[in-house]
Amino acid sequence: MHSLSRSPPRRNSQAPDAPGLPAYDWHGIERTLGEQGHAVLPALLEPAQCVRLAARYPQDALYRSRVVMSRHGFGRGEYKYFAYPLPAPLHALRHALYPRLAPIANSWNRLMGQAACYPGDLDTFLAYCHEAGQLRPTPLILAYEAGDYNCLHQDLYGERVFPLQVAILLSEPGRDFTGGEFVMTETANDGQRADVIALRQGDAVVFAVNQRPAPGRRGGVRKVAMRHGVSRVHSGRRYTVGLIFHDAR
Repeated sequence: MHSLSRSPPRRNSQAPDAPGLPAYDWHGIERTLGEQGHAVLPALLEPAQCVRLAARYPQDALYRSRVVMSRHGFGRGEYKYFAYPLPAPLHALRHALYPRLAPIANSWNRLMGQAACYPGDLDTFLAYCHEAGQLRPTPLILAYEAGDYNCLHQDLYGERVFPLQVAILLSEPGRDFTGGEFVMTETANDGQRADVIALRQGDAVVFAVNQRPAPGRRGGVRKVAMRHGVSRVHSGRRYTVGLIFHDAR
């Protein structure tokens, strides 16, 4: 990612209900991401914002497509991809989070010997995606009921991939649903590991889309493959928003 022949028009992120970012310890987040491949962002959204986003799930005009997971072997449940323009809170969060995460992504690429260098702002990166034919927005909202789950997977969508993404829990565990934990696995030559990440309503987890660098046993850096999913929901209804920074073909 060295030069772009064009860039999309700048969008105004100061829209109603557009959140800013809490004062997170980004050095600590980078350190945790490097050690585990994921890090929690507490209270990224307020409960009222979560309720409003979840209430928009039936409004089909907001979405470009709907996916029933069981039809594709993805698990059980369904999700919908938002159409552009995104709802104001998601547009604002996507643009606010990306410049915080791009330096981490570039550091990871240097450690893994990869040449790609991500620009400092989301609009420039999206222009790069669009030049590769990746024009469709990827932020999505997922809905699970009792018995639903999401198989372990990676959200790649095309040649241009930003290596970090964010999932925000819109429902409150124990009140709105039970079960349905966010799960991450990592696979390397020396074995596998799984983490269950506890979230409350409004919390987010930022995590590796595909691979992360990890210390090698004999020095140097090795690549660890990451996947994520959701365990089976036992009762109630669980909503989540996923913020993916690259667009799709």
